[in-house]
Amino acid sequence: MDVRAAARLIQDAVPPGPATWADLGAGTGTFTLALASRLGPNGRIIALDSDVAALAALRVVIKRAALGDRVEVREGDFRERLDVPPLDGALLANALHFVPENEQADVLARVAALLRPRGRLVVVDYDGRRANAWVPFPVSKHRLAELLATLRLPAATMVGTRPSLYGGVLYAAVSVLD
Repeated sequence: MDVRAAARLIQDAVPPGPATWADLGAGTGTFTLALASRLGPNGRIIALDSDVAALAALRVVIKRAALGDRVEVREGDFRERLDVPPLDGALLANALHFVPENEQADVLARVAALLRPRGRLVVVDYDGRRANAWVPFPVSKHRLAELLATLRLPAATMVGTRPSLYGGVLYAAVSVLD
């Protein structure tokens, strides 16, 4: 997926304007750049990933896009406790499906705890796709609804979908915290 398609997928979940967001499981930066395009010049993004090679590629992408200090690249695992400032939003794009099912609720609870009131928890994942080596624990729309209900977090609103070349549908959903 290219950055424009990623931005379209999350556009109704990420309001434009100055805000501080985290892209958790940022990889090489497709959704980091999509977030930057939504937030504009006064937005700040913490891009976190545990893959050192992906982060090296992300740094190059950020430099080419002239994002300067708008994006802070950090090595780390979003499944663990994070030391970040209060966030207006957190994006888990193609990331939550790498977390074993029995840990997904705990991860979402820790991420939600980082958000300010009215903060946005955005998940991009696959619906209707079987588990495989690239998507070991898919988080279907139904599964996301169950996780949020278990945590007593606000229900997610589906804001975007697109067919996946690899099977199923890629969706974007947002839960706006109280």
